[in-house]
Amino acid sequence: MKRVYNFSAGPSMLPETVLEKAAAEMLDYEGSGQSVMEMSHRSKVYDAIIKDAEKLLREVMQIPDNYKVLFMQGGASSQFAMIPMNLMTKSGKADYILSGQFSTKAYQEACKYGDCKVIATSKPDNFSHIPTWDKNEFRADADYFHICMNNTIYGTLFHELPDTGDVPLVADISSCILSQPIDVSKFGLLYAGAQKNVAPAGLTIVIIREDLIGEPLDKTPSMFNYKIIADNDSMYNTPPCYPIYICKLVLEWIQNEIGGLAKMGERNIKKANVLYDFLDNSKLFKGCAEKGSRSIMNATFVTGDADLDAKFVKAATDAGFVNLKGHRSVGGMRASIYNAMPPEGIDKLVALMKQFEEENI
Repeated sequence: MKRVYNFSAGPSMLPETVLEKAAAEMLDYEGSGQSVMEMSHRSKVYDAIIKDAEKLLREVMQIPDNYKVLFMQGGASSQFAMIPMNLMTKSGKADYILSGQFSTKAYQEACKYGDCKVIATSKPDNFSHIPTWDKNEFRADADYFHICMNNTIYGTLFHELPDTGDVPLVADISSCILSQPIDVSKFGLLYAGAQKNVAPAGLTIVIIREDLIGEPLDKTPSMFNYKIIADNDSMYNTPPCYPIYICKLVLEWIQNEIGGLAKMGERNIKKANVLYDFLDNSKLFKGCAEKGSRSIMNATFVTGDADLDAKFVKAATDAGFVNLKGHRSVGGMRASIYNAMPPEGIDKLVALMKQFEEENI
């Protein structure tokens, strides 16, 4: 069996030990005589799985007791509407920083429900950096302040958080969740689609401070009401059962094999530095994101020649490095180097890039 190095932005690769365990348990989960894929979500066996997944997430992320963990569906994009429906209910105001495509979509969706203000944007520079912000522009009566922590398409990351005072900070952490430690207490709400660092597509994780739950807009659908989901322990309807099971296995991998989020963060920074160090010294390839804003999960780069970019992507694919083509908004290449990408994958990619450089300059 040949495994490729998958640099997809999502759905992305999963740890091989997780896949092996899931394969071993596919027909018979822990002697139950059935697959997790086919068991009732109301069964005692599955109840233990979802409770273990939440317990592990709380331990790994050090989530305070006054936060609820919700396992939901609809992807992070569904949260673009759910957040204003549930949180923009007092002053009817929300502040947004636009650092890429997904924060822009979140802003546009929220505008349907209230008064949304763009505090800062890096759109004029094609989102090549995290925009600087003027705290004087923050509204003290805003119901929340929204950011997208890591910008998958553009390869940027908030290395510093805006100080929003008493206004709850809300963050989309889809492409950086579990990549390194994060102080949950600094946020009112965190949300993430799981298909980049946690599980297969289909699971959405919401971590919300308890005092923010319970006052949704009138006519908010039951499935979009955080209080209903929280009161039913994420079991109001059938949850995404199999992705939650894989989430549990991934969390066990982080905790038991990696050694926790601090170790994972060190590992990811080292991986990213190997690639960025090469890009900074390359005569052919150039990084797209500004150095002070670089993501440790998504590295974007170009040669400056579209035909040469395409030639490299083909050469990489032929060599077993797949999904390196960049998003159309940036072009060139994008290496998504999430948790499951082993360090040797980066080393081998850099070796290929060096060889390609030697042959094409």
